[in-house]
Amino acid sequence: MDSYQTALGELGGVFARLDDSQVDALVERLAGARRIVVFGGGRERLQIMGFAMRMFHMGMGAAVEGDMTTPAVGPGDVFLVTCGPGWISTAEALMQVAKDAGADVLFITAQPKGRCAALADFILHLPAQTMADDQGVAATSVLPMGSLYEGALFVLFEVMVLKLKKRLGVTAEAMRANHTNLE
Repeated sequence: MDSYQTALGELGGVFARLDDSQVDALVERLAGARRIVVFGGGRERLQIMGFAMRMFHMGMGAAVEGDMTTPAVGPGDVFLVTCGPGWISTAEALMQVAKDAGADVLFITAQPKGRCAALADFILHLPAQTMADDQGVAATSVLPMGSLYEGALFVLFEVMVLKLKKRLGVTAEAMRANHTNLE
């Protein structure tokens, strides 16, 4: 089997273990939010930024933490965090700030018992290798470091877009109308 097929097989294995009812529950929380602010570190940040863009295209109030136009969060808002390894100091600090402000803190991770999980109001377990388990006998992926988790995030977020489109009744035409014309 070549590397492409191996990587695709590993991604398929992640989604074979994913609890789709939990994805639906996450989608419901996002659909009911007043505003959504997202955060991820490193390559996870790139994936969640793409998801924020698609939520914006669907007419949802979505922003990326750290951007100059990111609003304050509070009751009725969602702070959506991805942290595959279960803890990074920045995620923990920001989750605490959002929680203290009254926002609903939603957490996507491969390590649901990690330190950041204690701050989450909702946890979606995405069962993929990250840098928390990429060495020695724990390593199961042909992909390096947290690449399997990061690739799985892309697929997860695209499926969540499909679920949100259906849930909110958003058309492809409406999404295209919200796409920038400044490219």
